[in-house]
Amino acid sequence: MQPTKYLKYFNLFSLFDTKRTRDILKVTQTINPNRIDASVIAIDVYEYTNDQLAFHQFNNIVACNNFGKNEKTTWINVDGIRKADVELIANHFQIHQLIVEDILSIGSRPKMDEMENHLFCQLNMLYFNDKTGDVEQEQISILLGKNFVLSFQEDPTRDVFNSIREKLKITNSKLRQSGADYLCYALLDMIVDHYFLVMEKLAERIELLEEKIIRNSNTRTLAEINDLRKELIILKKNVVPVRDIVNGFLKSDSDLLQIRTTKYFKDVYDHILQANEFAETYRDMMMNLQDLYLSNVNLKMNEVMKVMAVVTCLLAPATVIGGIFGMNFDVIPIAHQAWGFYITVGIMIFIPLVMVIIFRKRGWF
Repeated sequence: MQPTKYLKYFNLFSLFDTKRTRDILKVTQTINPNRIDASVIAIDVYEYTNDQLAFHQFNNIVACNNFGKNEKTTWINVDGIRKADVELIANHFQIHQLIVEDILSIGSRPKMDEMENHLFCQLNMLYFNDKTGDVEQEQISILLGKNFVLSFQEDPTRDVFNSIREKLKITNSKLRQSGADYLCYALLDMIVDHYFLVMEKLAERIELLEEKIIRNSNTRTLAEINDLRKELIILKKNVVPVRDIVNGFLKSDSDLLQIRTTKYFKDVYDHILQANEFAETYRDMMMNLQDLYLSNVNLKMNEVMKVMAVVTCLLAPATVIGGIFGMNFDVIPIAHQAWGFYITVGIMIFIPLVMVIIFRKRGWF
């Protein structure tokens, strides 16, 4: 038994998390805020051809200066962002300063840029926290250059690229046979596919919440509706701009993208369109849940009012009869008889019984 688990339910205002609202409505500053450098970084380097694969792990960005100088395809994944490290690797690969600022930014809107023989995109990976029920986001930056791909992640403890790492270990796989543009596609496709896993979790929450509202509509279910609605806002806020990112790759005339790779980006575009449709559907479902909650509350109120109205009607004859016999008159029929009390009480009981029968026949309750 954990009492602290239920303490929040004693405070009505604690059910509604306003901090989450502030996070959603937070505006990204024009001047980049001071990013706190990661205490630990992890760098994975994959250098491969169809026949060869070399994998290296470093914790120092200087070691990356030895890669990207040959015809092999190179993938450098940096987990944990430090300003000095980003600037150092940017100098080695001759990355534009505006791209560096985007990589170091916090909470930027997902976007795609083409600048000085580099294709750059920035978007958020989404995770679903099963303990809190929140949608968590992690900013990731992907840079496509000639024969290399750079990816920068904020959280070194998790990502969604493990399946890509496994495919790179397979000789003659599609990844090993293709160039850096296909690797860039694979990274984007994996992020978009992970959106669907998050949406499945949210769909489960919506389904459970719908059942809970039907069974019992109270203040707690209203708080859950409000909380889930915020998570859907975060989902939609991250999913919608990705369509423009993929569309930017499709419309790009850069030599970094081969024509045969275009069809794969079209597949990602179809997926992100489907994700947008799901996000819109979930939004409509939440509006329906809110209407369902209000309907149930009104229905309960109507039931209460109906019971009170019926009770009032049934007690009205007794009230009238009691009022008549309680008048201050000298002569009241049967008032001074021994059997007068029993007749009066009998009438008070008989009339409500007749009223109950009439109400039942008319289907009023």
